[in-house]
Amino acid sequence: MSTRQRHIAHLHLHASPTEDQYRDIIELMSGVTPHVQAVPPDAVQLDLTSALRYFDLSPYDVVQMTMMRLKGLYGIDTSAGLAGNRMLAAMAADASAPGETTWVPAERAADWLHPRPVTALPGIGRATASTLGRYGLHTIGQITDLPAATLQRLLGAGQARLLTERARGHDPRPVTPAEPAEHLTADLVLERDCLNPAQHHRAVLGLADQIGQRLRGERQISSRLTLTVRYADHSSTTRARTLPEPTNHSPTLVTTALGLLSRLELQRARVRAFVIRADDLLPADRAYHQLSLDPSDARACAAEAASDRARLRFGTEAVRPAALAD
Repeated sequence: MSTRQRHIAHLHLHASPTEDQYRDIIELMSGVTPHVQAVPPDAVQLDLTSALRYFDLSPYDVVQMTMMRLKGLYGIDTSAGLAGNRMLAAMAADASAPGETTWVPAERAADWLHPRPVTALPGIGRATASTLGRYGLHTIGQITDLPAATLQRLLGAGQARLLTERARGHDPRPVTPAEPAEHLTADLVLERDCLNPAQHHRAVLGLADQIGQRLRGERQISSRLTLTVRYADHSSTTRARTLPEPTNHSPTLVTTALGLLSRLELQRARVRAFVIRADDLLPADRAYHQLSLDPSDARACAAEAASDRARLRFGTEAVRPAALAD
């Protein structure tokens, strides 16, 4: 096992990026190192260990280069922390002013932690801080100097053990690329309460098609679809269905969503909003397909891929289902 020292950077964005901007920032960071972990809504962590040899720069200089890219491309100021693990890097970023970087080398971590307030450690809430404060324990150094048995009597064995590990600057968690989201949602709030079944049909069709586009764009598949209808009186109804096989194919999603809508029998319901949620997401490369001798399936997927390319080039409205045409 390699014993080389890790160099973890935590970048706190002094901005409120949109979902698309945040995704672009993660992609930009992936150009520095493949080991990037999103920390929503306004931070990102990078394991720079493997990138140092490529750039032939010190860890501090790589962080400065990254901050300059964020400022130049997005106009975003950042505070950065650089340390040997994720927890220390995040704490160092919290101690940094906008535009500054705090570097905590491994050999100085204990000295850096010792005078800091115990509330600077992650997971220390008001109740725990109050309990420690009643016994005069206000700094991280006081925690590390305390006998383990004493701390266990105050907090219990499990919490005391975890606090001791954090107070000593230990954090074995690796920086891992973000896992696919557990679900995707698309919603539509109508301009006015709607009684028209044809409008209900168009709304659900459009949302299901939107979900399909997003799944394909993020290279994910879903195996379960949920439809929620919200009414004028603020009540709601939800129906869900497991798909025959995980998919991101819009026609399958549309058929399933419209089937859920028909089960609700909304003939005279005053509808205010629709929400469709795709659950149980998986990477698209893990998809399995029922074998079929029908060539129309392959043709439909090829046409769908061409439509996605057209939308990417000319905008999301470039290709739409005929039922949604004005």
